[in-house]
Amino acid sequence: MTARTRMNVYFNPELLVQVEVLALRRQVSKSAIIEAAVASFLSGDSSEKLEAAMSRRLDKLGRQIDGLDEDIAVLGETVSLFIRFWLTITPPLPETAQASARAKGVERFEGFMQTLGRRLATGDRFLKELSRDVDRSGYNTNEGDQGA
Repeated sequence: MTARTRMNVYFNPELLVQVEVLALRRQVSKSAIIEAAVASFLSGDSSEKLEAAMSRRLDKLGRQIDGLDEDIAVLGETVSLFIRFWLTITPPLPETAQASARAKGVERFEGFMQTLGRRLATGDRFLKELSRDVDRSGYNTNEGDQGA
């Protein structure tokens, strides 16, 4: 064990409370917290370490945003293709059938919302399924439209 020298210091009461809370939360002594803080303050490369850590974190966030951009693009394309398909194949209804079609539409939409709620609650996601299907089929998005 390293020999230690005692030092008496004075702290602002609010700062001392923060040190005590951190020591309890991390289950270490207040001296260990203060020693680590002073060592960090005195080290010459702390700003470089902080900058490197921030850079890694920003890179990770950038990759996550890129993934979200791809997901949004897939969703937008999926919705637009579905709407185009639906509008192309669905003939207009006569006036006499519109009331029953609306009632059936409400019923089907409620079923859709219940299914959506269950999938969101369980963590099942369409894009995850799509990724697994694409991985299994060996589809390469850089080769253009292969399935359409």
